[in-house]
Amino acid sequence: MNLVLHFITSFIASAAFGILFNAPKRTLLQCGFSGMLGWAAYVLLGYRLDTIYATVAATIIVGVVSQIFARTCKKPVIIFSVSGIIPLVPGGMAYDAMRNFVEKEYNTAIQLAAQAFLISGSIAIGLVLSEVLNQIITKIVISRPKKVRAK
Repeated sequence: MNLVLHFITSFIASAAFGILFNAPKRTLLQCGFSGMLGWAAYVLLGYRLDTIYATVAATIIVGVVSQIFARTCKKPVIIFSVSGIIPLVPGGMAYDAMRNFVEKEYNTAIQLAAQAFLISGSIAIGLVLSEVLNQIITKIVISRPKKVRAK
């Protein structure tokens, strides 16, 4: 039940951010779905992997799903990828880091800030890797010679 709650709330958060981001109304379900898939991957991989690796893998999934949705809906990829990464953004951790700086707990603050920075970087790496993967697959499909049928 706990995982279902995670998936539902990540779907709602991503779709709601799509509204704030002025995504077209007919793409809000896809925005929510991309965020839900990314969060599901993050939660499920988080049991086995470190947070950074789970974030990279989840972001790659969001990027790939965003590419698919962009082609099927004929909309820009950024609509789906930005909404999809929202559940992965370490906003709470960055807030805790700043709060610890203010409270003069510098060791904890630096640890949290470094972790938030690494997670943010892993989100960027995951998006870039998904785009590179898309470009490689597109080149392979386009450059593949077509079979000519004999009559």
